[in-house]
Amino acid sequence: MARAIAGDQAAYGELVARYTALAHRTAYLLGAGADAGDVVQEAFVKAYRKLGTFKPEADFKPWLLKIVANETKNLHRGRRRRNLMELKLATVTETVDHDDPGTLVDDSRAQLLKAVQSLPEHDRQVVTCRYLLELSEAETAQTLGLAKGTVKSRLSRALAKLRPMLEEVAHDR
Repeated sequence: MARAIAGDQAAYGELVARYTALAHRTAYLLGAGADAGDVVQEAFVKAYRKLGTFKPEADFKPWLLKIVANETKNLHRGRRRRNLMELKLATVTETVDHDDPGTLVDDSRAQLLKAVQSLPEHDRQVVTCRYLLELSEAETAQTLGLAKGTVKSRLSRALAKLRPMLEEVAHDR
């Protein structure tokens, strides 16, 4: 980071290479869908422009993911303004063979993602960061610009909403 801040473009290129996959997964899971690549590209451009505002004692990953989360929010705002907001959920097109554990896991994963995507945006964001991206509570708070206590309370409420949805799916099996 120090080299990138000092103007070393190759050093910034190393950061881009190291964090692109995580940034893409973050954008996708926060709702960018097929536009995740565009969101990530814009986030890295903005991060480069804001290198001067990076605090040396901070961690790069949550700083970058906060920019990705904000760019994803900007994408949603733009869609709403133009009345183009569409919910894009992956649908399972294959039939599930309940005797094959592999298809059961794939179906369970799809159902979990569908349940998470049905949550209100603020709940979906904390669940995505904390559990799907495996960020710590502190990193989740920093990424979303929230207090740690807010992350904890939102996680608690979001998990309480998810529980009955997932129990219903399990019961249908």
